[in-house]
Amino acid sequence: MQIIKTSILMIVLMFLFMVIGYAIGGQGGMIIAFLIACATNFFSYFFSDKIVLKHYNAILVTKQNASGLYDIVEKLCKKGNLPLPKICIIPDPTPNAFATGRNPKHAVVAVTEGLLNLMSEEEIEAVIAHELSHVKHYDILTGSIAAVFAGAIAILANIAKMGAMFGGNNKNSNRSNIFVLIALAVIAPLAATIIQLAISRSREFEADRGSAELTSNPNGLIKALSKLESYSKNPLKNADSSSAHMFIVNPLSGKSNFSSLFRTHPSTEERIKALKNLRIKA
Repeated sequence: MQIIKTSILMIVLMFLFMVIGYAIGGQGGMIIAFLIACATNFFSYFFSDKIVLKHYNAILVTKQNASGLYDIVEKLCKKGNLPLPKICIIPDPTPNAFATGRNPKHAVVAVTEGLLNLMSEEEIEAVIAHELSHVKHYDILTGSIAAVFAGAIAILANIAKMGAMFGGNNKNSNRSNIFVLIALAVIAPLAATIIQLAISRSREFEADRGSAELTSNPNGLIKALSKLESYSKNPLKNADSSSAHMFIVNPLSGKSNFSSLFRTHPSTEERIKALKNLRIKA
């Protein structure tokens, strides 16, 4: 169901880009905006793993110095028919985890010291399985494609703003066109952001399902999410909005005051409810 939802949202985002692009910049402007957005996201797609790992001071570990964690990841990868990712530990007492990398062969799974210290093996396994599900379903690529179209729409919105500011000097110019440009400049990037975040939430639900299927134990993730929620008031060191969507729960302090439309993650209550409704074969 979430895969279908993601596909529909992606189609809507692409359609929005084409409509807005043609209305503001015509075919030429639309292509230019798309190419600029591709260029700006290219670097992020290929090198974001190194950037985010350095940002959180993640330490690469091996079987020799983190045998318990390594064994869990190795067991799940064998069960899920995935290549073994690099494994990192983030020196932070707040429990959390994320996966990054452009494809399964270049994946990295990172967990905090707090997660390892505060969670049982069952809960750690469920969290790792969630992150491996992101890897298996190429969610980094999905997010990057969504970012390209949302970025292109933002570029077109800026073009519309410029057109509204400098295109109205002619007394004979059509004022209604200026108002249309202003409306597009405001509404278009907002709509694109809402769709992009909806895609992010959809992938979180799907990764939760993937964790339950890989471990054959939805209760493990239910317990882990409950525990993560209880520690969510303690922000992760160096946490920022640009990487918040990568984590299993938002690493920024406290509950979001924004509407659910502007959240990177579904609420913990929604996720637990969805997990309880799953029918997983043992």
